[in-house]
Amino acid sequence: MNGEKNNYWFNAGVALALGLIISSLIFGWFFAKSRKGDEMITVTGSARKRIKSDLVVWNAAVTYQAPTLADAYRALAENVPRVKQYLIGKGIPENEITISSITTTTLRRTDQNGQESAEISGYSLRQQLEVRSTDIDKIAQVAREATELINQGILIESNAPQYLYTKLGDLKIEMLGEAAKDAKNRAERIASSTGNSIGTVRSARMGVMQITAADSTEVSDAGISDTSSIDKDITAVVNIGFAVE
Repeated sequence: MNGEKNNYWFNAGVALALGLIISSLIFGWFFAKSRKGDEMITVTGSARKRIKSDLVVWNAAVTYQAPTLADAYRALAENVPRVKQYLIGKGIPENEITISSITTTTLRRTDQNGQESAEISGYSLRQQLEVRSTDIDKIAQVAREATELINQGILIESNAPQYLYTKLGDLKIEMLGEAAKDAKNRAERIASSTGNSIGTVRSARMGVMQITAADSTEVSDAGISDTSSIDKDITAVVNIGFAVE
């Protein structure tokens, strides 16, 4: 009777011990799995593409000063059409040329102390011509040669052309997609080196776009939008966090 009772408690103890061991193993396995699912790897992906400007905006201004408003206006009215005809003669279509309204500045004499007085000494009139064209190379050349008008007695100020790319909206989406692929490839290589794999995306953050002159290494936290170069590089950056499995 006592032997059977002892066997009963012995078997019960063994069963309890086995149960505790199995429970510990199961709990440890689930704990390890849950901890592993909490792990995350964050990587930076980037993509760069060379683009060529497809629109140029060039501004030039004609300015004249004269003692009287009528004389200044007469000189401006005579020479602005000459500039326009010069541009047309260079092959720029008339519908790509816009002439602004005239701006007038009253000039006043200064006294011996350099202070501006109430006495009017003359007038300065200014009129601007703007060219918007898709013929990038032609306008770039005309902008360089326009100062030859000075030899004709025309007081022209030629600004540096602005070179723009008009399809940035679609291109930005494409570039972000390429940067995300690069981030995923980087994450997969890092994870595989430790015997793991990546899972779902846990976080994603887009960096600022950098549009720089070709081969430039310039970077800005606020982003760069270069307008001085015909050929440009557009760079997209994303930071993505992946779950580790």
